Amino acid sequence: MTHEARGREEHALQNRWTLWFMKNERSRPWHLNLRPVINFNSVEMFWSLYNHIQPASRLVAGCDYAVFKEGVTPMWEDPANVAGGRWLISLTKQQRHLDLDSLWLETLLMLVGEALTPYGEEVCGAVVSVRHRGDRIALWTSNADSSEAVITIGRVYKRRLGLPAGSLIAYQAHVDSVAKSGQPRGD
Repeated sequence: MTHEARGREEHALQNRWTLWFMKNERSRPWHLNLRPVINFNSVEMFWSLYNHIQPASRLVAGCDYAVFKEGVTPMWEDPANVAGGRWLISLTKQQRHLDLDSLWLETLLMLVGEALTPYGEEVCGAVVSVRHRGDRIALWTSNADSSEAVITIGRVYKRRLGLPAGSLIAYQAHVDSVAKSGQPRGD
């Protein structure tokens, strides 16, 4: 290793993050399909990771990537998530190859760059879900009852993604997701 490589400074992120991967195998309990891949805490580690994984648009249907603050599991039941919810963006199958990767990257940059101010501490992580019928990106927050924070985060998120003024993103509290699905699980 050269002196130059050893002396290189990394640019620390405000939080440590974990990349998770999930392949939905229905024969197994949902939580057993979810695996942590790697933790990262610098700009350089983020880009190294991002450049060495498959783009979301190339995942097999039924797979997810999730990036959450270290120590937070991308499940509704996690103590950091249980009172929260998520902003959902639904994409058609046709949008997978046009928009999914750029929207997911921008979501990740907002997360690790702490760009969802002034309520960034309310953000737990994000999930991209590739499905046969269409894909979703979800930005998870910690407190669904904090309407000012939820609305502000949603407005910043929509603006940063460059979504057209008329496009809809929806917020769903995790308690409503659990009630709707009839079973506890992450997404």
